[in-house]
Amino acid sequence: MAVRVTSTHLIGRAAELAELESALAAAAGGHPSIAFVAGESGVGKTRLLTELSERAREQGARTLCGDCVELGEGELPYGPLVAALRPLARDGDPVLAALPETARAELATLLPELGAPGPPVLGEDGSAQRRLFEGLLALLERLGRETPVLLALEDIHWADSSTRAFLAFVASAMSTERVLVLCTYRSDELHRRHPLRPLLAELERDPRARRIELFRLTRAELADQLEGILDAPPAAELVERLYGRSEGNPLFAEELLAAGGDGRGALPPTLRDALMVRTERLPENAQEVLRLLAVAQRADHALLADAGELDAQELRTALREAAAGHLIVAGADGLYRFRHALLREVVHDDLLPGEHAELHLALARALERRSTLGGDGVWVSAGMAHHYRSAGDQPAALRASVRAAAMASSVHAHGEAAALLERALELWDRVPDAEALAGGSHAEVLVRAAAAHRSNVDDQRRAELLRLALAELDEQREPRRVAEVLGELASAQWSLGRGEDSRATLRRALALLPRDEASAERAQLIARQVAFLMLQGRYGEVREAAEEALAIARSAGAQEICGPVLNRLGVALFALGDEEAGQAAFDEALDISRTEGQAIDAAFVTANLADALHRAGRSREGLAAAISAQADLPAGSRAARWLAMQRAEIEFGLGEWAAAEAHMPQRGHLTGTTLAYFNITSAGLLLGRGDTAAARPLLEETAPLLAQSLEPQYIAGCGALRAELERREGDLRAARAVVEETIDRIEFCSEDGERLAEVARAGVAIEADAAQRARDLGDAAAERDARLRADLMDMRVQAVAEDLDRAVTHAHAASARAEAARAEGGPDPAACAAAAEAWDALDRPYPAAVERWREAEAHLQGGDRTATVTAARAAAAGARALGSQWLLDEVEGLAARARLRLADPGAEAEAVPEEDEAFGLTPRERQVLSLLAGGATNREIGAQLFMAEKTASVHVSRILSKLDVRSRTEAAAVAHRHGLETAVLRES
Repeated sequence: MAVRVTSTHLIGRAAELAELESALAAAAGGHPSIAFVAGESGVGKTRLLTELSERAREQGARTLCGDCVELGEGELPYGPLVAALRPLARDGDPVLAALPETARAELATLLPELGAPGPPVLGEDGSAQRRLFEGLLALLERLGRETPVLLALEDIHWADSSTRAFLAFVASAMSTERVLVLCTYRSDELHRRHPLRPLLAELERDPRARRIELFRLTRAELADQLEGILDAPPAAELVERLYGRSEGNPLFAEELLAAGGDGRGALPPTLRDALMVRTERLPENAQEVLRLLAVAQRADHALLADAGELDAQELRTALREAAAGHLIVAGADGLYRFRHALLREVVHDDLLPGEHAELHLALARALERRSTLGGDGVWVSAGMAHHYRSAGDQPAALRASVRAAAMASSVHAHGEAAALLERALELWDRVPDAEALAGGSHAEVLVRAAAAHRSNVDDQRRAELLRLALAELDEQREPRRVAEVLGELASAQWSLGRGEDSRATLRRALALLPRDEASAERAQLIARQVAFLMLQGRYGEVREAAEEALAIARSAGAQEICGPVLNRLGVALFALGDEEAGQAAFDEALDISRTEGQAIDAAFVTANLADALHRAGRSREGLAAAISAQADLPAGSRAARWLAMQRAEIEFGLGEWAAAEAHMPQRGHLTGTTLAYFNITSAGLLLGRGDTAAARPLLEETAPLLAQSLEPQYIAGCGALRAELERREGDLRAARAVVEETIDRIEFCSEDGERLAEVARAGVAIEADAAQRARDLGDAAAERDARLRADLMDMRVQAVAEDLDRAVTHAHAASARAEAARAEGGPDPAACAAAAEAWDALDRPYPAAVERWREAEAHLQGGDRTATVTAARAAAAGARALGSQWLLDEVEGLAARARLRLADPGAEAEAVPEEDEAFGLTPRERQVLSLLAGGATNREIGAQLFMAEKTASVHVSRILSKLDVRSRTEAAAVAHRHGLETAVLRES
């Protein structure tokens, strides 16, 4: 049997190691990055990390290593980060002492050795978590000043939600820190709905991120591995046997060899069998310690001594034997853990049910004894809850879960807090005297769980829990508490797109408080009302409600409420055209937010300012504000994802489509209006590119999400895109129905004129298409109806432009006028050019390019081929710059049919030679086209032109090809549109 179980040197990972060393060298030069090492269990991720860590230390770098623990629900917050950083705190590293006091106070929530954490700061929970993350990044930056830093987090497939949030933050926030963050995970454990999947998809596409996939060893590499273990070349028979059994998995090969698989005896059939052979060879005391450690997952000496039944000498001996057998290792953090997670899983799975419960109970009680001494805070509490639950002690599990949830909330780990409180609620009816154990009523725990789900971005569950809580509360005895919970429910309902339900809930909440009362509770409820009115686009009412909310809040001394109210007031004033007053409201809101320490509120103010500027036609200013606001939000939070979409929306408007696509967040588990916004923004990009097939399912999913919404920003955005999709695919009836429904909904719930103009403008374009189609088919009644509807839609747009007098609405009006002229049958190139210029002035190249295409069509129909070339080249150049394939196809199709030359955009515009005019048709083909446009069949064409029916068919096929159309009907339409049939008559 081999004395050693691992090779003396790393096998088969030269390229991967070189890539990671290169990343570390780049980090040393001030170019931080994040790397992911993926692979199946036992493939060598930890071995590669160990080799990199050793080389990093030899080169003077500092290595910080932590591993994730599998607790089923991942409720141990920041586990790997604490494991990585705790040695610094315990050793009294001078870098910690040199940190600013604010950063030390934030880190103290994770590392109690640093002293008392800072006082709580008003604001949303995401702000507190971000301050913690900023403290962690400040520590990494300070450490990096001395030497480069390798922060290694192992097994992030088991990472808790707060650790995942930190990874999202650090990936986006690092700039010049001398840090390489390295994460390992089992790729074979990432099922379709694994919570790590969306994060990886988002992070791994960052140019600074890299993903390294480890594969199994080749036969030659396995031979090298065995030689490194045996200190001698292995026999060919042994290599073949082990390669066949292990299939190149290095851990399996090691364990097979260590278990006696040297070619002289039977080999265990599986890796788990091989691992069990190793453990069963140890003395009973050592096996008992392994069983306890398998349940604990990692533990210090004191915990093993307290929870186990061995005396001090027996425990020391057992630990030495397990370590000598290469089954466990002692980390720099003072914790024992298995050498490989698979070893722990094998031992754990071999436990009998009674052993499993007894060991969990022993560990839970040991941790509870430790907690009475104030040791390790949140992680001891989380461990207690886990072990009591696993032991089946339901009363203790409920009590510990509620306590652990409070501790998790104190370190801003809201996902873990939600999971722990849900567990307590599951146990409630099974436990006698649950209220005493939980330290609060069932309704109170429901409300606390709802608050955790709010921070964890799950409004559906949040609303469910709040409804359950309301069913248990008595509004006669505690009206203020009920009003507060109703306010939270109204907020959740609004986020889920249930606008009318939300407004009704809020009215019910306000009715529980005296109307003449100047209290913070009433001010908060009216502030919510202001927010809903703003989102609904009822801007005049926002002014009135905002004045009332501000007066009550100031009278009650609730200054922190004033900032959000002024924020919404700024949006309303901008929308009403009073940009100066709107800017003043935003500025005051920012001042209050900063004075009150409400970082999240300050970010939201800047975000709303960004949107207001964009809608006012000041998109460059809006984009700068959005980027500024994004920097102040916790990465991975609902707010950060929403703002990323807002940034992408502005970039799309500015024609920066590649940037917009790069900044769009991953879909993840979005719900309600947040999902609707994601789909609308994504669909807009797809339709811009021309991918209608991919846009359709997004829009079809979005429409039901908005069925009860009262927010015109989503209703209009979805409606305009759905209408454009149907129009572009030729279903004008469906497109018209979407426009009419969307306008009805906006007019019913809102006074948002700009959104109304956006949809009505789309309606004019649809009716222009309908009128043109009717003319092509000779349907005078249908043409008349389409022209009438186009006129009505155009009147809506012009009225909005007159009322609001804003650059964006005037651009909508210019486009609507051009489309209305097209509907009338006399396309006006000057109107199209004016619309293009209006959009160009706003730095909106996409609608400008569309208008240039329409201008080219109008010039062609008017017979000015030189002007047609100029407009078509401008449209084609715009489409190419944007990457709008559908628009480029339309322009090039127009050019091909009309025999226009667009190949050299830099050349002076010119008309094509006379003989190339009329789409390259020969005189005979023009005669055929004239008859075809009149509805003649091939036989009738042949009879009138004295040719065989087959010859007529050949002429028709050539005409379809030259006109770049697919049917006789389309050919007739082109002939009518460009006057070709009348030209033929003149020639005749």
